[in-house]
Amino acid sequence: TAGGGVGGGGWDQNKWPGKSFPTHEALDAVAKDVPVYLRRVDGHAVWVSSKVLELAAITKATPDPDGGKIIRDRMGNPTGVFIDNAIDLVETVMPQPSEDERIEAIQKAVEECVKVGLTEVHDMGVDLQGIEIYRKLIAQKRFPFRVYAAIGGAGETWDHYVKSGPEIEVNDGRLTVRALKLYADGALGSRGAALIEPYADDPSNRGLTLTSSDQLRSAVMQALDKGFQVCTHAIGDRGNNIALNVYEELLKSNPAKARDARFRVEHAQVLEPTDIPRFHQLGVIPSMQPTHCTSDMYWAEDRLGPIRVKGAYAWRALIDRGSIIPAGSDFPVESPNPLWGFYAAITRQDQRGWPEGGWYVDQRMTREEALRAFTIWAAYASFEENTRGTIEEGKVADFTILSNDIMKIDPPKILATHVEMTIIGGEVIYTSTTFSHILKDHSIIVAH
Repeated sequence: TAGGGVGGGGWDQNKWPGKSFPTHEALDAVAKDVPVYLRRVDGHAVWVSSKVLELAAITKATPDPDGGKIIRDRMGNPTGVFIDNAIDLVETVMPQPSEDERIEAIQKAVEECVKVGLTEVHDMGVDLQGIEIYRKLIAQKRFPFRVYAAIGGAGETWDHYVKSGPEIEVNDGRLTVRALKLYADGALGSRGAALIEPYADDPSNRGLTLTSSDQLRSAVMQALDKGFQVCTHAIGDRGNNIALNVYEELLKSNPAKARDARFRVEHAQVLEPTDIPRFHQLGVIPSMQPTHCTSDMYWAEDRLGPIRVKGAYAWRALIDRGSIIPAGSDFPVESPNPLWGFYAAITRQDQRGWPEGGWYVDQRMTREEALRAFTIWAAYASFEENTRGTIEEGKVADFTILSNDIMKIDPPKILATHVEMTIIGGEVIYTSTTFSHILKDHSIIVAH
């Protein structure tokens, strides 16, 4: 990081022998006097060195904050892993990235996105500096991409937009800021997802609620009043129930504004059966990530048990009850490649074809549903179905050319399919090396 120390992420204890959380001793062995801060793959836990514990004054006496957990050894000493809201205890002592570092990160991310055929992302959790960087890059013609942005919870950025209101289709539709991202609970992988009954593999734990119902209610009410969509992270069945209850109360008490609120639940991973039809009944959109299923299936049943797991990643149950499912990747938690998500959605298998026949295969999507999930349903989830999501006259020329017809080829061949061209606003933004030789230039003419 710019101010010293080492920052990074991507670790997942579920992929390690024993599946136990790591401890600061492993980091101290190679960087004892250096602050090391490593975020878990899902972003809901961090692993730090003892130098960070020292700088943050974290000791045995430090209490767990509301909605957070400090992992401790048998003697009660912090081990170096902090879950959900406990992350705040150590995050403040780590240097923050500079503007130049953030610009470089955004540009590299966009480069990767267009290579895999993405034309737009829903950015869940922006701040004022990030929005200004988007604006700067757009003004400098250095941003050949589109972003639908959700403000990352209460604070300075939200206070600013409460006063100014949403920004819709700024700079030729390159940037929209009209949503608020909230958190009901944590993640399943770190056992922070809020469950109605205890974890099957941790009977003393029901997970964490990161925001109280009263706090959620207040934020959702304010967003509804100011014309912002609400996107609430909810993974466990208790977390989803809390989010749906708050949404239902406020949508029913504000019928005029509720008609096109398009509130979302981000992830909707584990659902109590009676909550599944409520999504369609309330007009709430379950925004889900197909590769979460195929990444989690190795251990999800250990967490949930054989009964509760049937309400997990329940795409078919939601669709059959009238819901649409806008699909994403939640990158950098997963790969941004939508073809991997398409494959996961129609097979519920990993890339080696395991398990044979698919994991709880009755919940998979059809190919048409999976295609809609990554196109027109995603556009609807950001109020953009009239300008994006399908190739037709009157819409912006955002589309992708693939090397194979993913609607017909055998599923394993989908994983070998690559992007030949990514076109945004009628301009060729990316061309594969194998395809570029047939093009005399990198521009196309679009009839409007």
